[in-house]
Formats: sequence, structure tokens, C-alpha cells
Amino acid sequence: MISHVRCKLTIAIAVAALLPITELAALQDQYAFHRRAMVDLIANRGVIDSATLAAMRAVPRHEFVPTEQRRRAYADHPLPIGYGQTISQPYIVAFMTEILEPHPGMKVLEVGTGSGYQAAVLAQIGCDVFTVEIFEALANSASERLNRLGFQVTSRHADGHFGWSEEAPFDVVIVTAAAGYIPPALVEQLKPGGRMVIPVGSVYGIQNLLLVEKDQEGQVATRNLLPVRFVPMLSGRR
Repeated sequence: MISHVRCKLTIAIAVAALLPITELAALQDQYAFHRRAMVDLIANRGVIDSATLAAMRAVPRHEFVPTEQRRRAYADHPLPIGYGQTISQPYIVAFMTEILEPHPGMKVLEVGTGSGYQAAVLAQIGCDVFTVEIFEALANSASERLNRLGFQVTSRHADGHFGWSEEAPFDVVIVTAAAGYIPPALVEQLKPGGRMVIPVGSVYGIQNLLLVEKDQEGQVATRNLLPVRFVPMLSGRR
């Protein structure tokens, strides 16, 4: 009888120990379902680049938002991440990524690390990503998060207006905050044949997402892609 009771107790303990794992698996399945739905929506809105869509299916966006925002992580709108900053709307992340024409080995400068989500999407594709963040706390937390999740990204705390001259030139530059003008240093650090996507305009007025292209002779052309709404690109260190 004692042996039988001990056996039942052992089974009960084993089942109880498995419950958190089962719940975690169910939660991960739920996140995966919502991530697929998010990407389906993005594709239906016109993003067709297979590398971009595959990366966004793979990167766990819920890991890049505050815990209290996780239930909204896969909704198609920006979310606050602290310090007055946001993680961009999934569609805009996908659109900007596709415009870069990403491929493995492409050297990317990102201005505005935020929580690290855009950098993770590019790293998932196989890009060589260098990212700059003006808020030290965000730079540090994003670096820790990217490392923990296994994304190979090089980051620094600095003013993005000046780019990253030590690592230039870059194949592409992506700016994830609205600048009042196109920073000359970012154009200078583009390779011939390179491209930059950057929102430009006032936080209180009209902002436009611009594509800046540098030809092989160093001539620069700019094209307006669509109206957007981003937090402002700040100067200095914070």
C-alpha cells in the first residue's frame, strides 16, 4: 500500500512539474499563430519580398515589446517601448526592409535601435547589421536582448546623425526615426550604388518616407515613397 501511494505521489509531482512547460508551449504556439497572421496581413498589403516575409515569420516580435504589451505584439500598429520611443508598425518594418532589397552579407547601418526588432529582422535575413541608439538604456537592453535571442548584431550608444564612420561604407542605411533633414554623414557613408530609407519631416507636421539612392558616380537621387508617422530623430546622447 505504501509503495502504491508513493507511486501515485511521484506521478502527481511529475505531472505538476510538466504543467508550466505545457503552458509555455501553448503560449509559444499562440504567438506563432499570431505571427503567421501578422505576416499574412503584411503580404496582403503588398509586401512580396520572400526574405523579408520569412524573417518576420521567424523573429519573435513579442520578445521585443514590454511584457505588458505582449498580447498586442502582433497587431499592426506601433507600441511604446519606453523613453518616448516605439517599436514600429509591422507593416512599416516589412515595407522598409523590402525597400532595402536585403540579402545575406549585405552591410547595413540602422539608426534608431529601439528594442532591436528591425535589427533582428535584418540579421535573420543574414545581413551584417550595425545599429546606433541615442538612449543608452535602450541601446544596452537591445544589445542584451539580441544576444540572448541569438541575433548577430553590432550595436553602439551614439548620435545617429553622424552614422558610424569607422565601419563605413555601408550597402544600405535604414533610419527608424523622423529626421528634420537627410543627415549628410549618412549619405557620405553609403557605398556607390547604395540606398537609404529614411522618414523626413516634423513630428508636428507631415512626414514622408524617402528613398535615397547613390549611383556609381556618387550622384544622389531622392524619391518619396509614402506618408508616415515616426518619433523624432534626436541629437546628442541620452
